[in-house]
Amino acid sequence: MTTATVQPHPQPAEPPAAPRRIDYLNVAFGVRSWLLTTDHKRIAILYLVVITLMFFIGGAFATLIRLELVTPKGDLVEADTYNKLFTMHGIVMIFFFLIPSIPAVFGNFFVPMMIGAKDLAFPKINLLSWYIFVIAAVFTVWALAAGGVDTGWTFYTPYSSRSAHTYVAATIIGVFFSGFSSILTGLNFVVTIHRMRAPGMTWFKMPLFIWSMYATSIIQLLGTPVVAIALLLVAIERVTGVGIFDPKLGGDPVLFQHLFWFYSHPAVYIMILPAMGVVSELVTTFSRKPIFGYKAVAFSSIGIAVIGFLVWGHHMFVSGQSIYAGLIFSMLSFLVAVPSAIKVFNWTATLYKGSIDYKTPFLYAVYFLALFTIGGLTGLVLAATATDVHIHDTYFVIAHFHYIMVGGAIMGYMGAMHYWWPKMTGRMYPDWIANLAALIIFVGFNLTFFPQFLLGYQGMNRRYWEYAPEFQVLNVMSSAGASILAVGYLMPLVYFLWSLRYGKRAPANPWGATGLEWATASPPPPDNFAETPVVTLPPYVYNPEEAAVVR
Repeated sequence: MTTATVQPHPQPAEPPAAPRRIDYLNVAFGVRSWLLTTDHKRIAILYLVVITLMFFIGGAFATLIRLELVTPKGDLVEADTYNKLFTMHGIVMIFFFLIPSIPAVFGNFFVPMMIGAKDLAFPKINLLSWYIFVIAAVFTVWALAAGGVDTGWTFYTPYSSRSAHTYVAATIIGVFFSGFSSILTGLNFVVTIHRMRAPGMTWFKMPLFIWSMYATSIIQLLGTPVVAIALLLVAIERVTGVGIFDPKLGGDPVLFQHLFWFYSHPAVYIMILPAMGVVSELVTTFSRKPIFGYKAVAFSSIGIAVIGFLVWGHHMFVSGQSIYAGLIFSMLSFLVAVPSAIKVFNWTATLYKGSIDYKTPFLYAVYFLALFTIGGLTGLVLAATATDVHIHDTYFVIAHFHYIMVGGAIMGYMGAMHYWWPKMTGRMYPDWIANLAALIIFVGFNLTFFPQFLLGYQGMNRRYWEYAPEFQVLNVMSSAGASILAVGYLMPLVYFLWSLRYGKRAPANPWGATGLEWATASPPPPDNFAETPVVTLPPYVYNPEEAAVVR
């Protein structure tokens, strides 16, 4: 048999390849799908983008502050500019990063998944809350760039009533509207947790992160309207001249402090309670043990939320309030430490004889425990009237606040980022460099803020443009630590973005955790679960012989 070879017809030469063009229509539809989405997971990522931007804006203000304080003389910026720098740093970091960070990002993403729901109770309101937050953030940043604010982040009167040539009213409007975002988010979480839990998930089968988010939401709903009204009254007084807080107009500046701190001390727990919930998840996952005293840890979250509303007066020991009121507020301030101590002791007991896995999220949990403990103990020093009178408005207060907020809330935030990043993106990050970044952050943080305890104890007042030469060595140490801390914060930004393209694909449950969020793909499908899960066991059951939590 012979075979014939078929010759192909000659093909015309191909024209040169046209330059690659972007399909802008598809891009536009893609952007539109994100901006109009009601998927709680996409909204969480939208929050993450904006909140990350606000974090670095606030960090830029902090960098200028530390550069100014390297030398005793004010030789980098003018005194008025320095007042604006520490004010803008506080406003951006507190109202547009610390308060919304964990609830808006990880609460939005994981509250429905952790209770077995397909979405939050009010998806459209959830999207509305993001738009309100963005508008408030843009408006506030514009006010800060246009003229700035020099009152301090607390907007204390009569500074905020009389401050000239600054955008106090505009900034207050931005912060005021951000409160609506907080209220709507809290409302959504409360209704979702009450009404949309999976079959079999009773209150004491909920993860502790859900308990912390529930307590946080209660504070948001009850406290935010108070500070919103207080700030609105300041803006009204400033614009119209009606006497509310300004004593020259017949007002009372101490009244503003009562209204402001009635919210703003509970707001500390809006920032720290979600981080505590994250630490509960990290401790149990990476010790492979159920949380010791689950109910005590759960109820301590509610206890913190309730008692937190009763301690605002410890910010006012030197304001002229009654000595008897000061005594009561001091006692209540010691009492609010009890539920926090319960959490720390129970986390420590959980770690005892656990099978510890030293992954990056767990390192952040350990650093949280160390730094939050220091911050809490120094808070007791400030809660005692005898010592607070002497160190009030010194750098001791700044150090304490940052050990709670940066050492506590941001360590919890970073732990959550590293714990849930594989689930959110479907990609793993390089573990060794993440461990290095965590260590750099821990070292940089302590070098930045521990010297400030010594500065405050020695009598250096906060918010001063210049200082006595004998304080320079400690200030140089603090500024050097801030530079190390900045490197540590930039590293996760780099390797997280790198992981989106080059990271290994994440399995559904890379940590061997037990929550419902790990029972679905990474990243999760639009409706989270193919079928509604049924919960049959308490949380944090690691015994492989037990039946699965989801069946």
